[in-house]
Amino acid sequence: MIDVCLLGTGGMMPLPNRFLTALMVRYNGKSILVDCGEGTQIALRKSGWSPKPIDVICFTHYHADHISGLPGMLLTMGNAERTEPLLLVGPKGLQRVVKALRTIAPELPFEIQYHEIEGDSDEFTLPGMNEFRIKAFKVNHNILCYGYTMHLDRIGKFDVERAKASGIEMKFWNRLQKGETITTDDGKVFTPDMVLGEQRKGIHLTYVTDSRPTDSIAENAEGSDLFICEGMYGEEDKLQKARENKHMTMYEAAELAKKAQVEQMWLTHYSPSLVNPKEYLPKVKDIFKNSVATKDGRVITLRFEED
Repeated sequence: MIDVCLLGTGGMMPLPNRFLTALMVRYNGKSILVDCGEGTQIALRKSGWSPKPIDVICFTHYHADHISGLPGMLLTMGNAERTEPLLLVGPKGLQRVVKALRTIAPELPFEIQYHEIEGDSDEFTLPGMNEFRIKAFKVNHNILCYGYTMHLDRIGKFDVERAKASGIEMKFWNRLQKGETITTDDGKVFTPDMVLGEQRKGIHLTYVTDSRPTDSIAENAEGSDLFICEGMYGEEDKLQKARENKHMTMYEAAELAKKAQVEQMWLTHYSPSLVNPKEYLPKVKDIFKNSVATKDGRVITLRFEED
């Protein structure tokens, strides 16, 4: 299972009742933060989640509302006596941008590692978590910007009869089930495919902000259990403004959700002028029924389908 918390839902500037867009994802003791705008630390505390176990921070792009909270976050991690390395992921120029921000956070007790995304997409895993895949894919904003998908793969069921028929001793079963290839002392080789059935449906999460609708979004979000997408404007007369500033309306987000056949969509990254996003939800639901106009701190646990 994957725990998901949408820490903030605001775009451009934080408001008294709305933090800037940031997402926290937890799986198997690891935490991934996507974007870190001003106020993200407060949003974390308000949600009851901690910054101490964050293993990686992924950035969609380098506008201030998505990265200006990083220096304070780094200092908080340092003050919490963190010593393990922190991985930062983002578009090309990441190291240059972070070094500039670290002018006010120059001394940290832990190493910062960088992974700069190049090209239209990039997929990677975290150490010891090969079943949890993170993919960045290019979207269409007025600067280089990426969306993210996260896939938790699920292996097939262990087939006891196949294991017995292959003459595999019980002491090897657990290791094979975990994906390990085993070579015995007498030279026999046992592989996981000898005892596992077909791979089962995993969990798929997609997160997109600051973009016009693109084919890449629909393709990467296809079949997502949860699609978190910007809906910056709900007012129907704001479509031209969305086009000019390379953002999306709620209705365009709903069209993407419908095209990608996702299970549910959460709207986020609202314009400061959008006082009550829920006001526009009925028309959004006419396009894609399972849409939610989220508030800060919304939490969900995504689970594997029941057998």
